[in-house]
Amino acid sequence: MRIKICGITNIVDALVAAEYGADAVGFILFSGSKRYIDPENVKKIVKELPAFMTKVGVFVNETTENVNFIMESAGLNIAQLHGKESYDFINEIKSPVIKAISVTDEFDYTQLDAFPDCTFLLDAFHPELKGGTGLSFNWDSIPTSIRDKIILAGGISADNIEYIFKTIKPEAIDLSSSVEVSPGIKDHTKLKQLLNKLNELRYR
Repeated sequence: MRIKICGITNIVDALVAAEYGADAVGFILFSGSKRYIDPENVKKIVKELPAFMTKVGVFVNETTENVNFIMESAGLNIAQLHGKESYDFINEIKSPVIKAISVTDEFDYTQLDAFPDCTFLLDAFHPELKGGTGLSFNWDSIPTSIRDKIILAGGISADNIEYIFKTIKPEAIDLSSSVEVSPGIKDHTKLKQLLNKLNELRYR
C-alpha cells in the first residue's frame, strides 16, 4: 500500500514527507482551495525532490490545455482531477490520470465504469469542498473487486491505518488534513507517526 501526502505548499513539508517515506506528494492547483500553490512554486519544489518520488498535480474543472501545460512545465507525473471531467476530457490529458470520486451513502459504484482504465481516488462527498475535509465514508461499501485498485482518502489517521491496511487493502492512501497544523501546513510529528506505523505494517 502506497501513501501520498497531498496539499503540499512548501519545500520543508515536501522534504519531510520524502524523508519519512512517502511515495508521492500532491500539489493543489485549484485557486479556490485553502491549500492552493502557484505552479511556479510547485516547479521549484519538484526540482528539490527525489527523482523516484511521484509528484501529483491536483486540478478542479480546469481546461485540458492548462492541465497539460502545468503538468509539463512544473515537472509533475500524474494529474489528479477533482471536478466534473468527462472521459473524453481525460483522454486529452497527456499524463496518467487519477479521477477523484465523491462517495455518498447511496453511491452506485457502477458509475466508475464510465471511466475505463482510470485510477480512482475515493473520498467522502462534501457539498462545497473538493477534498481535504477530514471526513470519511463507509469504506466497507467499496466492492472487494476494486479495493486493490483504488486510492482511499478522507479521515485517515494513525488510529485507523491498521484497519485500512489489513481489511480494505487499497492500492494507496491519500492524506492531507489529518497530518496538518493548519490548511497547507503539515504537522511533522503526525506525519512521522503515521508513516512509521504504515512502514511497520508493510514489513511486519
